[in-house]
Amino acid sequence: MDTAYIGLGSNLDNPRQHIIDALHELAVLATTRVVTHSALYVSKPVGPVSQPDYVNAVASLQTILSARQLLDCLLEIEGRHGRIRDSIRWGPRTLDLDLLLYGDVQTRDETLVLPHPRLQERNFVLIPLYEIAPQLVIPGQGALCDLVACCPADGLARLETI
Repeated sequence: MDTAYIGLGSNLDNPRQHIIDALHELAVLATTRVVTHSALYVSKPVGPVSQPDYVNAVASLQTILSARQLLDCLLEIEGRHGRIRDSIRWGPRTLDLDLLLYGDVQTRDETLVLPHPRLQERNFVLIPLYEIAPQLVIPGQGALCDLVACCPADGLARLETI
């Protein structure tokens, strides 16, 4: 089995509930189990579009699905939550599930980039990830603890443990 880390985010239509429901949906994926997940965090949106704050979390999975199969499952879950992929980059969304890491895989193609691009710049990813995997080393980027130390927590607030 491989370990994968999933970033979860939502800022539309009861974001907290979308995250909780998505965690349950991840838990029932075939040949996959949720090992743990972080608390919920509220973060300021990134990007040029005016939009509500996000609710974010990170989950750790054990899976025998390939990275691409897992990504396809994540896209299906997003679709069930009404996620519309349009031309607005970093716009509001009902649910965003990002495959952050998949074992030690490093890859870059049209549909899959691992580790997730800009992971090292996003406090709403790094801090919840550090909460559940403080000893993690990000392939090609170094120790998670070093990345967290260089990433300010501005605009990020822990909501609750679920």
